[in-house]
Amino acid sequence: MFCKLALGNVRRSFRDYGVYLLTLTFGVCLFYTFNSVEDQGAILYLREKSHETVRAILTVLSVLSVFVAVVLACLILYAHRFLLRRRKKELGCYLLLGMSPGQVSRLLILETVVTGLISLFAGLILGSAASSGLSALTLSLFQMDVSAQLGLVFSPGAAMKTAVCFGAILLLVMALSGVEVTRARLIDLLRGERKNEVLPLRPLSASVIQFVAGVACLLIAYGILLNFGLVTALVILPLCAAMLILGTAGTLLLFRSLPGFVLHGVKKRPALYYRGLNLFTLRQWLSRVHSTYLSQTVIAILLLLAMGITASSVGLNSTIQSLTDEQAPFDLTVQNRSADQSGPVDLDAAIRAGGAENALAWSYDCLLYYNDPAVTGLEEASGAIALSDYNALVEHLGRPAYSGPLPHLLTWEEDVPATGGLGMQCILVEDDVAQRLEVRRQLWSADYAGDKQTAEGTILPLISGATQGLDGPDIRTDSRLDLYQETMGSKILVLFLGLYLGFTFLLAAAAVLALQQLSQGADNARRYALLGRLGVEEKALARSAAHQVTLAFLLPLGLGLIHAAVGLSAVNQVITVTGNLDSSSGSLSAAALLLAVYGGYYLATLLSCRRMALSAAHRQREE
Repeated sequence: MFCKLALGNVRRSFRDYGVYLLTLTFGVCLFYTFNSVEDQGAILYLREKSHETVRAILTVLSVLSVFVAVVLACLILYAHRFLLRRRKKELGCYLLLGMSPGQVSRLLILETVVTGLISLFAGLILGSAASSGLSALTLSLFQMDVSAQLGLVFSPGAAMKTAVCFGAILLLVMALSGVEVTRARLIDLLRGERKNEVLPLRPLSASVIQFVAGVACLLIAYGILLNFGLVTALVILPLCAAMLILGTAGTLLLFRSLPGFVLHGVKKRPALYYRGLNLFTLRQWLSRVHSTYLSQTVIAILLLLAMGITASSVGLNSTIQSLTDEQAPFDLTVQNRSADQSGPVDLDAAIRAGGAENALAWSYDCLLYYNDPAVTGLEEASGAIALSDYNALVEHLGRPAYSGPLPHLLTWEEDVPATGGLGMQCILVEDDVAQRLEVRRQLWSADYAGDKQTAEGTILPLISGATQGLDGPDIRTDSRLDLYQETMGSKILVLFLGLYLGFTFLLAAAAVLALQQLSQGADNARRYALLGRLGVEEKALARSAAHQVTLAFLLPLGLGLIHAAVGLSAVNQVITVTGNLDSSSGSLSAAALLLAVYGGYYLATLLSCRRMALSAAHRQREE
């Protein structure tokens, strides 16, 4: 009977307060996903290549997991205290019916165990799917065939670590629940639902002044960030302090002033204010903003961090990718730097002799020359390249051939394309002029056919063998695969940290906001019952509850989006030194993450609040 009562309570609690289960499940999913990275394909691939950043990635994620575990613990405790607060009358009835405080505590412990097992199981399943998605995302950063690393992989170590951490949090929840029940008085439990917040009134004129002051603070903070730049604003302590203080104060003032400011404006439109339940809906929503402006400020800042960090990390990875592509236009570039002494090496003949010509889709061999100002007429560059050779290289890359006047000093935007770079500036000269210059280097470039790793494994030994027996050739070989692997560790680290922190902040903001709305929905039950007695239709009650939840979720989200847009603009100003931040892909990824988590909490809260309103109206009509 005791177990049956606990299971019934769990089922009813999930139906009425699905946000609690959602928070537990998302917490388990988040913790498992990022603690299973050592078994994901990207890390396994880098470990096979003995990549030096693997240990750094795992160490940083382990340290960050401690921070995330603390955040999740606080979040779960907050959610459980909310659920316990809504059940005070029910617990008081148990005591009134003869159950001892110890029995009520054991009932709560059993309910917590059942809830924890369900959410742990669901979270691990969701985490396995999310882990595979994260693995596929990181593997997509590789410009090579890593299909063998794809697949659904379950990490027992990460599952055990998640279960231990989650179990410790639930033990803390059980202990605090037992203490709260044993120390509570029966009269306080029975009257728990009647203890609503006291909402002091504020003058409308003060609200307008606070709104203007809040906008001014935000504009000044935005101006500091955009005019001085992100690096300067963060390095110079007075600027950083002023920017953060003004930004936080502006956000707080906006939320504090909003109730009176909006109410004053809507009252001037009686047709809107007195239509349907708009008066009730607006006042209930504004009363919640009125009393929780501090938490609304924190939620907006958390959403700013979630969107900004996620968009920046994904966009920065795309930027690194584009910069790497610029440094590696071809799959392979071989520079014979001693061609001025030993002459060029026929690499194409060596590859044909090794029977590997099918491994190449394209190759081109050309010479670079010493610049002789007496011949070329230009002194600014140390090297020269014939026009036909330059055009052959750029046309293979899909760029237009040069058709301007000669000689021409190449800028860095139109430099001689070579993987790894030349390390010198060149000028373009006509082919007959190039014949009058001394040879400086041999430049051989190629693109692979088929699997790039296999092709490279075949070509490099042949090139090494062709140059090994020559007298003192200075050979430099630059591979696109090598350049990608050098940047892969930093790309994965940036991506993992961005997603981990962004998801954590987003989860915290959405859960706190949802629990606040559920608390208001429960407090409004008696008001909905009174409206039902007065004859208000159920559709109107459900619509009023839905509108309150929608407004509550849109307000901090809108301000967070404005903050994030300004922040990303400042980040882009820093990135423009080497290349533009790919804000489009970063913003789309951040938006997808936001919709998945924030939208899920919104829907769960909306359904729960509508159910509360309709249940209160039904009970009133039955009475």
